[in-house]
Amino acid sequence: MLARSAVLRYDRVRATDLLLLPERVVVLKGAAGAILRLCDGTRDTAALVAELTARHPGAPVAAEVPVFLARMRERGWLT
Repeated sequence: MLARSAVLRYDRVRATDLLLLPERVVVLKGAAGAILRLCDGTRDTAALVAELTARHPGAPVAAEVPVFLARMRERGWLT
């Protein structure tokens, strides 16, 4: 789940997802926004990986998504 101070928005001008934080805006690349949208508090990492693997067969989801989520948690952007 996103931290209380974080808001995920789609910027139509830039055609990309943004993570809005206090005094900071993070421009998300690739599938980062789609992954964060799934972080709604109802799924654990294994469930996220399973869902994304089903959506994107052949993509290195199992290797990359847990690392991405760990980085987001380290930065305090996910709880």
